Amino acid sequence: MTAMKKVAIFLPPALSALLLWAAFPPLGETANVAFALVPLLVVARLCSPKRSALLWFVGGFLFWFGTLSWMPAIIKNNGPWPLVVLGWAGLAAACAGYFALYGWMAARVWRRWGRWGILAEPVLWAGCEWMRATLFTGFAWNFLGTAVGQVPSLATPARLGGVYLVSALVVLLNGVFATLACRVIAGMAGSARGTGNGGKWRRQLIRSAETAVPLAAILLVFWLSQLGNSQLSTSSSRLLRVALVQRNAPCIFSAGRQRENPFEAYGKLLEVAAVARPDLVVWGESGMAEFGRVDGERARLAAAHFSEMLGGAALLAGGDWVEDGRYHNAAALYSGTNAVQLYAKQHLVPFGEYIPFDKWIPALQKLSPIGVSLWPGEAKVFRLKDFALAPIICYEDTDPTLSRAAARLGAQAIVLITNDSWFSLSNEAVQHASQAVLRAIETGLPVIRVGNSGVTGVIDGTGRARWLSDGDGNTLVDAPGTMVETVQVPASPVLTPYSRVGDWPLLALFAIVLPFVFVITRKEIP
Repeated sequence: MTAMKKVAIFLPPALSALLLWAAFPPLGETANVAFALVPLLVVARLCSPKRSALLWFVGGFLFWFGTLSWMPAIIKNNGPWPLVVLGWAGLAAACAGYFALYGWMAARVWRRWGRWGILAEPVLWAGCEWMRATLFTGFAWNFLGTAVGQVPSLATPARLGGVYLVSALVVLLNGVFATLACRVIAGMAGSARGTGNGGKWRRQLIRSAETAVPLAAILLVFWLSQLGNSQLSTSSSRLLRVALVQRNAPCIFSAGRQRENPFEAYGKLLEVAAVARPDLVVWGESGMAEFGRVDGERARLAAAHFSEMLGGAALLAGGDWVEDGRYHNAAALYSGTNAVQLYAKQHLVPFGEYIPFDKWIPALQKLSPIGVSLWPGEAKVFRLKDFALAPIICYEDTDPTLSRAAARLGAQAIVLITNDSWFSLSNEAVQHASQAVLRAIETGLPVIRVGNSGVTGVIDGTGRARWLSDGDGNTLVDAPGTMVETVQVPASPVLTPYSRVGDWPLLALFAIVLPFVFVITRKEIP
């Protein structure tokens, strides 16, 4: 192989990586997802499984290394730069491994199913995304369907099968374009063979079905999902007035952190909300950190002070909670006569909130960047008057299972609090906010989101978001601000199909297709 050919073989993964990276924030070119995977899908159809896996890994690594470019921002918050860079490259390589697995499986299935491998490709992709989100605590960031959520009307199939169904439809559409690309390549190579008029007619019919069947399947799923949207728009709702406070306090690990009086800081931000007399005030994750533990007396007194300032509004904020000697990253709802409801984060971040196996080897806990090993909690629903609010914290909005569990517990709205100031002055906050849009569509529930440094706003049950913005209409990030919104909360929410069934249909299809990859052997179809 000449040097030119060796370079050219890496053009498809590089092109796919670039197009896919641009589909997500900060660029947000959503249309790219319709064809970003075409170069790599052509590779899977024309190359050996081994070479396909290699090129998919290269494309996956380039994409993930680019999309996770916000990770070095943690260095300015006392993150050791060698470990940060190593973690950045390691996480990108781990996620690229799922790309490689998909490339290998897609090439294998294509050789066994021939042209109808196009129907297996989306199932395999969705299965790989599910594994990435689940195995070894998972990393559920930037699914293909998450990029589609930037245009909520295109992501409505998530109501039927979650973000994985949206991702599968994207791959199916890419597969149609890949089929057309392969025909062009075959024509250019002079591989078309004439077999008489009868054979030609049958061949044209099959070729038409190759593209018509996938497109018809996509349209059918969209039609079914729109039925659910119409039911949602006609359901009765109650109004919840919320004040969302984005304080933009420095990360607790920031060097040279400026001390400020939290009463003064929150007081100034809440002045604008006092006139609106909200039912609920929401602060970000760690919002109560300066008042001690969330269940402590100082925190209760602080909550009572701000509640009185706002005419009796309840306050939801995050902080530390210790129960039976176990430390939790928690959310607390303060309401009524000094009453407090507590929730402990369920999905902890490895190497951030705990070190794997540190419960069995306590010495490992010294390596935790927060100085203590946290314990996970359980799903809960806070009760505020006639409202049932499900709290989730930070990274938990990337995990579809947690929002679905909240819906099954009877939640009428989801309240997410986060603190992305670790990655201030990067695009991490905007990327993170896009994950929550799919949680709203999947459950049909509004998501109330507050970030300490952004992004703060409200997402309705159809995925339409209203973000806290600056004077020019730009989403406010890395700056303080307050937003008062009236949220339409469904009075008697009906579980969406995805909330009812979850990922079992996907896993069943994945289990059916896998034997054709690993077990069934037959003469390969050219």
